[in-house]
Amino acid sequence: MNKRLLILLYLVLAFNNYTIIAQEEEGTTSLPRILVELQERFGVQFNYASALVDELQVTPPDTTLSLEQTIDHLKTQSNLDFVFVSDSIISIKKKRLMLCGYLLDVQSNEALPYVTVKNGTRGTITNPEGYFEIEAAHATDVIQIRHIGHKTIQREAQFFNTAKCARIYLIPEHEQLEEVILYQYLIRGVDKLGNGSLQIDFNKFSILPGLIEEDVLQSVQALPGIQSIDETVSNINIRGGSNDQNLITWDGIKMYQSGHFFGLISMYNPHMTQKVELHKNGSGVSETDGVSGTIAMKTKDYINPEINGSIGVNLIDANGFVDAPLGQKASIQISARKAISNFIETPTYTKYFDRIAQDTEIEKNTATEKNSDIGFDFHDASFRLLFHPSDKDRLRVNFIYTANEVSFNENALVSGEVKERQSTLNQLSIAGGIQYQRDWTETLDSELMVYETDYQLKAVNANILDNQRFLQKNKVSETGVKLKVGKKITPHLKWTNGYQLMETKVTNLDDVDDPEFKLLEAEVLRAHGIFSEIGFLSDDKATRLNLGMRFNHLDKFKKQIWEPRLSFNHGFGKGFTVEVLGEFKHQNTSQVINFQNDFLGVEKRRWQLSDNDSIPVITSKQISTGLSYNKNGWLANAVAFYKKVNGITTQSQSFQDRYEYVKTAGNYDAKGIDVLLRKQLKNASYWLSYATLKSDYHFKDLPETNFPSNFDITHAVTLGTNYTLNRFLVAAGLNWRTGKPYTRPVVANEVNDDAVNFGSANSSRHDDYLRLDVSAKYEFKWGENTKTQIGVAAWNVLNRDNTINTFYRPETATNAKEYRQSSLGFTPNASIRLIFN
Repeated sequence: MNKRLLILLYLVLAFNNYTIIAQEEEGTTSLPRILVELQERFGVQFNYASALVDELQVTPPDTTLSLEQTIDHLKTQSNLDFVFVSDSIISIKKKRLMLCGYLLDVQSNEALPYVTVKNGTRGTITNPEGYFEIEAAHATDVIQIRHIGHKTIQREAQFFNTAKCARIYLIPEHEQLEEVILYQYLIRGVDKLGNGSLQIDFNKFSILPGLIEEDVLQSVQALPGIQSIDETVSNINIRGGSNDQNLITWDGIKMYQSGHFFGLISMYNPHMTQKVELHKNGSGVSETDGVSGTIAMKTKDYINPEINGSIGVNLIDANGFVDAPLGQKASIQISARKAISNFIETPTYTKYFDRIAQDTEIEKNTATEKNSDIGFDFHDASFRLLFHPSDKDRLRVNFIYTANEVSFNENALVSGEVKERQSTLNQLSIAGGIQYQRDWTETLDSELMVYETDYQLKAVNANILDNQRFLQKNKVSETGVKLKVGKKITPHLKWTNGYQLMETKVTNLDDVDDPEFKLLEAEVLRAHGIFSEIGFLSDDKATRLNLGMRFNHLDKFKKQIWEPRLSFNHGFGKGFTVEVLGEFKHQNTSQVINFQNDFLGVEKRRWQLSDNDSIPVITSKQISTGLSYNKNGWLANAVAFYKKVNGITTQSQSFQDRYEYVKTAGNYDAKGIDVLLRKQLKNASYWLSYATLKSDYHFKDLPETNFPSNFDITHAVTLGTNYTLNRFLVAAGLNWRTGKPYTRPVVANEVNDDAVNFGSANSSRHDDYLRLDVSAKYEFKWGENTKTQIGVAAWNVLNRDNTINTFYRPETATNAKEYRQSSLGFTPNASIRLIFN
């Protein structure tokens, strides 16, 4: 027995000796044996798990190599990590894979920032250039790449190119029917979407003529078919409609105020507002109000992993913005802005103030009354919180506060004594909203929105000679709730259903102290809406269709309104696209002017609710069709439209002729064509836009039943260009349009019975409007994470005196006096901004 054991032991040893000799002949040795030799040679100790190294065979390192060189050799041979815990202790671990890449959109080829990349419980987010790094323990680890609006990618680590950081392209989800179909519609950052709307993305935005900062509502006016009859952002006219017929939302919250400086600049901080969508027609069924159009502003919808922000100052205001992460699942944005007029009066401020003060109580000075100590201020603050507790849940909280204030002292000599009383005007908006989105499954999602918005306009007009104080207030308070549920029926078909509730309260107060008079009117209207919409996108993405119906019920009037909506887009041939848009809409609020000197004459429009009688519910019908050609940098787009709006009142149309104090209801129709021709080069864009409009009023109870609308701009042409060279941007633009209609007195018979004797309504026009604007911007870096941006701009470079309004008042028993209001003359501006990230 012992002899057999000795023979077996001999055979095992012989086999092992043969194996070692065979290995040595092949030039490899077991790693444990080499580690023992190295411990003796260099006086070090290796710590490792036996199972990690026992089976590994490596080429022995040359004995002339140093310890560091020897370790590098073993790393290459074994594909293990050798980590120096101390000078004499080396830990051996399994090497982890470091994966990296750049994520881009497959259609636009643009980087995708803040995309979530996960490996199990570990995760990261791409930087603004779309770059990411993530570690993998095994080649079979599954890496998930997830981004809103794009298909989720799941890929094993072994399929990443570890030798270099490759480009990875994400494909937009098919149900994202608002997919871009025309990039750089006007300039970089202005795109046309598949639902017929136009989108401005300020993250990609280039530069527009006359603007040094991305003023949200000024930028919208660069698009065909959008005008401002008086050069303000608070009086934007979309295809012949008045400003109150525009629905303006900020992250889904309806806003009743739009401008600072009483309309000359937008009150929405452009550094916080990322995108703006403009719907001139064909809006979705989830939207109500805005019979002329919708301007929907949106803040960023991704969590920022790193703190960034900016502070800046221009010749109008100082402003700041910060976006900071709150852990890995939340981030917060805060922005603020304040006029600098309390510290310094710049030429730009003077031009703006003179513009808004024309023919108002502020400007009024007579031999017996003088105004002094005129002060003006505006400020705003906004806040947004994003919280993503999971990949399926997204919570957003928004808050915005804005204010405009003007005050002055009225001085007069009364009974031999100098008297002084103060008049003030305050405009204030406060709004907040909560939005919760959840992806229940890959085919089912929901969104719940709750908001509260409050607006107040308050004026105290002190009449020192009559020892009288006149107080006016206009308040709007609205609460809204909206629920949407989307179901993806097939990869190409999505069905969206929802419910909306809005309760709006409007209060108007007129209060005179001597003689005592007080009139307080308060109205409340509750509206319910149920909507359903089918969205279709073909497999080749050439055809897009949104077809829906909205049912509205107005509690107070027991009134039902059905509103069909249509958005159709089809690409064909090589570069051609045809679209058809249509909608029925309604709105329950409008702005009216009771008297031209209300609210000191500065902001004389006040909001009112429909009473379904003398103030009807406004309804509209609109249809448009367009054709586009886009190839080799050329874009040609033409859209013809027809719109009819019922339920308007004379008070809402800014009449200053014989119909100024008439109260009656009617309608208007508008038809025309919007045309754009754009050429895109490597570093430059050139565009030419043209819009023609014919808009007429129809008031059956007026002596003249049909006549041109107050917003009828027959022809409008814009010629523009911008150029980019590295970090230098420059833009120039020429704007021309036919003059605004107005009514003149009858020649040689201007006044009858102490009233102006007007001729045919809107039978005259102002001279043509012409304005040339330029702007430039330069950006340079201050180290790794900081850069400075300097901008200069000039509005109305030619200093042309453009008349924007004319009205008449009796001067004598036979003559009428003409009052003429002018646009901004030559107005320079400059800015400097420090950006950190």
